[in-house]
Amino acid sequence: MTSTMTPPRTTARPGRGGFGQLLHAEWTKFRTVRGWVQSTVGAVLIICLVGLLATAAGNKSDPDGSSALPVGPGGEAVNDSFYFVHQKLQGDGTITVSVSSLAGVVSTNPNDSRSGLAPWAKAGIIVKDSLDQGSSYAAMMVTGSHGVRMQHDYTHDTAGMTGAASQESPRWLRLQRTGDTLTGYQSTDGSKWTEVGHADLSGLSATPQVGLFVTSPSSKDETGTGTGFAPAVATGTFDQVTLGGQWTGGSWESDQVGKDAGTSASYSQDTKGGAAPSGSGFKVTGAGDIAPVVGGPATSGVRTIENFLVGAFAGLIIMVVVGAGYITVEYRRGMIGLTLAASPRRGRVLVAKGLVVGSVAFVVGLVSAAVMVPFGGQRSESNGFPVLTVPTATELRVIVGTGLLLAAASVFALAVGAILRRSAVAITVVVVGMVLPYLLATASVLPDGASQWLLRVTPAAGFAIQQSIERYDQVVTVYSPSSGYFPLAPWAGLGVLCAYAAAAFAAAVILLRRRDV
Repeated sequence: MTSTMTPPRTTARPGRGGFGQLLHAEWTKFRTVRGWVQSTVGAVLIICLVGLLATAAGNKSDPDGSSALPVGPGGEAVNDSFYFVHQKLQGDGTITVSVSSLAGVVSTNPNDSRSGLAPWAKAGIIVKDSLDQGSSYAAMMVTGSHGVRMQHDYTHDTAGMTGAASQESPRWLRLQRTGDTLTGYQSTDGSKWTEVGHADLSGLSATPQVGLFVTSPSSKDETGTGTGFAPAVATGTFDQVTLGGQWTGGSWESDQVGKDAGTSASYSQDTKGGAAPSGSGFKVTGAGDIAPVVGGPATSGVRTIENFLVGAFAGLIIMVVVGAGYITVEYRRGMIGLTLAASPRRGRVLVAKGLVVGSVAFVVGLVSAAVMVPFGGQRSESNGFPVLTVPTATELRVIVGTGLLLAAASVFALAVGAILRRSAVAITVVVVGMVLPYLLATASVLPDGASQWLLRVTPAAGFAIQQSIERYDQVVTVYSPSSGYFPLAPWAGLGVLCAYAAAAFAAAVILLRRRDV
């Protein structure tokens, strides 16, 4: 009589422990190779060293570091400079005004002025928490070329009616405060009103400053002076001013609020504005801007987070060398057969290698950025350079994104190395495809169109994850790669690099299964 033996069942899931052991073996392999460990440490040091060198120079125009930029309610660096005719509002109330003209003067040099109006010159009414630069506000305004707008807290902009203000066709503006809510209205005749928008200003003072303002950022310079922008001054005519609600009862006061942050190329550091009665209203002249600070030619004296991470591309090259060598060295020394014999499931071998080298590269980028972002800012300010402040969420995205950038690049290099099997060739392919387009695009070597094309379709798009400066339609500057602006959004740019890495990785897995038998 024969009996059949049934093997015992196990509740353990196959493959999980095996992959853990494989991952541990790959990590052990990595950390026991002195050259890879030294290169990893060197990548951190080179990123920090290049960042330190980039922030070493002092600002001769402000050696004591006194030119800190104002910071808005959202944590971003802002311009907050304008001429203000104001009173205090006690609680809720309204201010209504008729703007019958907005004119300007542009100056290419101190001895040459001409008529001209900056597209984002502004004249209107504003409710401002205080006279401190960077304080919360809401405003209704007439602009040079963009019609009526409601703006608040520097980054928010809502369009109203189009067209310019004139004596024949004035623009009526109204702001109504109800608690912390400001509502903006517009009218063509002062009788029929339409709402433009509203703003919720949490924590608004019980007695904010309310009144008339005029400011003007730079205007594009058509005379070829070299900067691309020329300082400008604007003058607004307010024919009627009507107040509703409980006011302090004092007379109108006139003040220059702040000075230009050094980024709008306006007059406000050199030429003070002014106000004079005009009929039942005022004529007000001012310069500067009320807007977030952005990049471009006018911010040449301002440092950004990207300045502190300029060494990231050098550290990236080192991690590309490590990533490619992590697989090609096994081909060169004939060890790939032993690795595949120990783990026949070849796709898992490449995944384990990718996890190891990608994790190491992520830590390199994360640690380097976490050190250089705060330290670079402190060093720059101590040397007299203002630093473009950004919201905490943006700062964290840049720090983590630098780690992800290096991780994706190292995995990309690993995959290309598995495909080509030659370290030097794989490194060249990745560097030419990723680092070279980045350098060409950001160094003003190529026209803007070609630079933007490269940063859309090549792996260099991944560097967009490090961009900290935002683009705002209501701020005029040169939005080009040479000024720090990538054509793709930060996460979209990183997505392009990840797509290249994923495609190369998939090809590497297929070839590893077919060739190395």
